[in-house]
Formats: sequence, structure tokens, C-alpha cells
Amino acid sequence: MKVCVYGAGAIGGILAAALVKAGVSTSLIARGAQLGAITSRGLTVRDAAGERTVQVRATERPEELGTQDIVIIALKAPGVPAILDRIPVLLGESTAVVSAVNGLPWWYFHNLAGPYRDTRLAAVDPGGRQWAVIGPQRAIGCVVYPAAEVVEPGIVQVLEGDRFLLGEPSGEATERVGRLAAALRKGGLKAPVRPRIREEIWVKLWGNLCFNPISALTGGTLEQICRDPGTRALARAMMVEAEAIAGKLGITMPVSVDQRIAGAEAVGAHKTSMLQDLERGRPMEIDALVASVQEVGRLTGSPTPTIDAVLVLVQQRARLAGCYP
Repeated sequence: MKVCVYGAGAIGGILAAALVKAGVSTSLIARGAQLGAITSRGLTVRDAAGERTVQVRATERPEELGTQDIVIIALKAPGVPAILDRIPVLLGESTAVVSAVNGLPWWYFHNLAGPYRDTRLAAVDPGGRQWAVIGPQRAIGCVVYPAAEVVEPGIVQVLEGDRFLLGEPSGEATERVGRLAAALRKGGLKAPVRPRIREEIWVKLWGNLCFNPISALTGGTLEQICRDPGTRALARAMMVEAEAIAGKLGITMPVSVDQRIAGAEAVGAHKTSMLQDLERGRPMEIDALVASVQEVGRLTGSPTPTIDAVLVLVQQRARLAGCYP
């Protein structure tokens, strides 16, 4: 099995290191200082169990790698459109593509039973380019739970978590998703295959939708947002709106709104990824995490007044900081 991880940030680094440890023929698309460090010193992952360094083939040029069995896209959502002209050289007739990207995935409505079947999501796939270039039949769903960061070129620090939930949009237990899950588990990660991957996507998005933009607007950690009555109520209102939208798509949340908020509070003094991006002047995943839910709300005729208000505020905050187009 040949696997290319496209993106050498923290999540891409974790995945590539696990695949190398499992003995999979692995390559990594990287650039800049990260590429130089990995090429010269290897890729290092630090976590609670210690530190390990692996040697992995890294390049900035996908055309050097040839056709892959699996391509894992491990980029922040705003960075995906820029690679679409470069990814076809990695794709053969049966290549699978895993989007280890936050938010509603571009393939979400592929073959989904009901009136919204094969709808393209403009918020995450402007112009339907991912749908056209990658093809939804290649998609394997992935929900990323680890929190990690690149602390210096070539070195990834895992802050918490080791779960990558996988699943076919069809719910089938296919050979391709089984092989990938087995490899990730052999490499030391938790990689369960879920028959209802869309439900798993909504469970994570449910929190990201509200805590990320509220944190970017206030500077608060998860703990602070959940313990302040005002921001807790705001997050709850957004989650209630999102739950109604998910319900119209046949999704039943496995926990209550208040249980989900309690889970976020238990994480403690953690800054969301969106707040970290804002503080570091990096592109923010506003469209994937918030605008996509608004879009599906409009598609399903679901009112989203709280989501709408928070979205326009965080969009302006990000534009003024140069972190949003």
C-alpha cells in the first residue's frame, strides 16, 4: 500500500509517522522549513509516551511520487483549493482520498438518500472544484481528534488525543478503509471504522461551530467560554440551531447539548484552533466550521439567527486581522 500525506503540519506529521511505523510505503508533501528539517533530520513526534523520529520521503513536488493507493489531505480547510491543480498526478483509477480536514466535508451529500443528494457545498468547495477534480467516489470520511502543533521545523508536539475516526460515506466496511485503519492502529493510533461517519462529523462540528468563533471573538479558552453564563448561552443557542439542521438530514446526536458543553468545559484552559490561527495571523477555518452550517441551514429551511450573527462578527474580526479573504 502506497500512501501520500498531503500536508506536513501537526496532523499530517502524526499520520505520516504512524504509517511509517506500521511499515507502510509513505510519502509526505511538505514545503519550506518543515521540508528542509524532515529531509535532513527526519520527522519527530512527541507525546505523553515519549519522542520518536522516523525517516519519511518528503518532497514539495507531487509529480515525483506517482500514483498512490491512498492520499490523505491533512491541510487546514482554506489551504485545500490551492492544491487541486497538483493532486491529480497522485490519483489512479482506484486511489482513495481521505480529507483529514475540519468542518463539513465537500463530499457530504454524495449519494445521500433524500432531496439533497449530490448537493455541492459552496462554503467548503467553491465552484465544486474538489468534487470535479478529486471525485466523490474516492472519498473516505475522517474525523480528527488530536490536538497538536509544530513546535519547531520537523517536530510535532501532541497535546492530547490519538483518535482518527474513519468511515465510508456509504457505511460499507470496504477493504480500502479497513487497510488504512489497520495501518494506523499498527502505527499506534486509534482508528475505528464507523458505519455512520456523517453522524461522527456532526458530533465534532457541533462544538467547533460555536466554541471556535466565540473564542476568536473573546480570546477565551474552552473553560472560560463554558463557565461564563453569557458565552455559554450563546454557544448553546448555536448548538440548538445546528442540532435542528442535523435532524433534517437524519442525524441524531448521541448526547444532549448540555452534555456536549460539559465535555468541552472538561478540556480546560485550551485555546481553540481558530483562536490560535488568529493570534498567529494564519487563515481561519470560518467557512468550513461556521458558514457551511449556515449554508445547510438555508438548504433545509432551518432558521439560524444566532449562527448568522456570530458568523458576520467573526468574519469581520478575521478580515481586519488579515486572516480571512
